[in-house]
Amino acid sequence: MDWGAGQGFLTVSGIRLEYRCTGPAPGQAPIIVLLHEGLGCAALWRDFPEKLAQATGLGVFAYSRAGYGQSDGKPLPWPVHYMTDEAVDVLPHVLDGIGFQSGILMGHSDGATIAAIYAGSVADFRVRGLVLMAPHFFTESVGLAAIQQAKLAYDTGDLRAKMAKYHRDPDNAFRGWNDSWLNPEFYHWNVADVIDYLRIPTLAIQGEGDEYGTLAQITEVETRSYAPVDVEILPDCGHAPQFDQPEKVLTAVADFAARLQRIEAAQPETA
Repeated sequence: MDWGAGQGFLTVSGIRLEYRCTGPAPGQAPIIVLLHEGLGCAALWRDFPEKLAQATGLGVFAYSRAGYGQSDGKPLPWPVHYMTDEAVDVLPHVLDGIGFQSGILMGHSDGATIAAIYAGSVADFRVRGLVLMAPHFFTESVGLAAIQQAKLAYDTGDLRAKMAKYHRDPDNAFRGWNDSWLNPEFYHWNVADVIDYLRIPTLAIQGEGDEYGTLAQITEVETRSYAPVDVEILPDCGHAPQFDQPEKVLTAVADFAARLQRIEAAQPETA
């Protein structure tokens, strides 16, 4: 890949994934890898990656998962365990493909869950920390109700038209995500056990007004992780803290990243 170009496509197992990157390249500084939400893509981070790179001094890499943005499609229907598949089968190759050497996985919603599953399932010492914004580890009635409302907005409202501006195949992106969450089997979905295996610091961020999940998701991380967990609960904030409270998110992430770098610098070198 050509980091200097700022955007392009990365091929993983024969699938073309679009990406955008900014700031220092791998090898020059740690990298923050952004993992988007269930209806997101690289472009829908808007100008947040640039602001994040400026606030932290780190490189920032965002990509669209298969089925999203301008990436290749993903056959429907998606399995209930699609987030685990993404974390275990795809993300390792993405990190290798960009020459990832060290850094942070930062995810939003589905992306936060994927980041946590990766850190709890894959032995990768390059990942030094996690930033989880509005993660979900188990289903909640409030979240399922919001997802049902999203289906109504897509089928009868203007959500499909809005998504078509950013996704080459909005039906692939929406149906893959929405049909999986509304599958009766998803009612019993629970991946909270991955938290038990986290051995790196975590910053968990949640809006008080998040319509897709409650603070119980954050409490799960606090009570189950063996590694340090910092929590930022943001008032006047919904499901997208990076847009509802951008300055607070940027400050929290910059402080977290700086602390990780201080810890790294203080570790004695091994012979």
